[in-house]
Amino acid sequence: MKRLFGIVVLLAVAMSMQAQEVRHEVELITTKGPVRVVLYNETPKHRDNFLRLVREGFYDGVLFHRVINRFMIQTGNGGTRQLQPDQPVPDLPEAYKVPAEICFPQLFHKRGALAAAREGDSGNPERASSMSEFYIVYGRIFSDAQLDATQERVSKATGGKAVFTPEIRKVYKTIGGTPHLDGQYTVFGEVVEGMNVVEDIEFVKTDSTDRPLQEVRILKARVVK
Repeated sequence: MKRLFGIVVLLAVAMSMQAQEVRHEVELITTKGPVRVVLYNETPKHRDNFLRLVREGFYDGVLFHRVINRFMIQTGNGGTRQLQPDQPVPDLPEAYKVPAEICFPQLFHKRGALAAAREGDSGNPERASSMSEFYIVYGRIFSDAQLDATQERVSKATGGKAVFTPEIRKVYKTIGGTPHLDGQYTVFGEVVEGMNVVEDIEFVKTDSTDRPLQEVRILKARVVK
């Protein structure tokens, strides 16, 4: 009987561990094609907030309103659904912010990283994230000298807390990304399918405010796992 009880306990523990390992995935169906992202369990507040907004249909119809070549593509502003080409992107007040969950060096700004936008440090010293706006990193490849210079910049911004490990440096030298943001913004997922779509959006022509001249929208966002 004791042996049977022990087996049941082990099975329960195994199932619990397996449940913790499950990672949710979301598909963003854009006017350029589908992008599939996985959400990290290491950032549960951002994961749960993103899943809730997706399920509510919040992202359906919003623009990629800020695109910077060899940097990132940004979306999630609810005021852009009905925005006309001659209207500026609205700076709408948000109902709440998401507390920062910066997990550097485990999670960093490699190419394909999904991260939360936020207000600047001066008005947001806790680096809390936007309720809904997020960006997908494209970035570029860095040399050792460029990473050394970027490390100085990051060290100053984080009080020396964010230091590139050899593994992170290798990723930035081979895959690319935006290392100057490390330790300052919450990375909460990554692209697992559709980086070619991200690249297509990344290289669209933009105006002086970094807004694409030809609209790029999320037609539908849905939880797929």
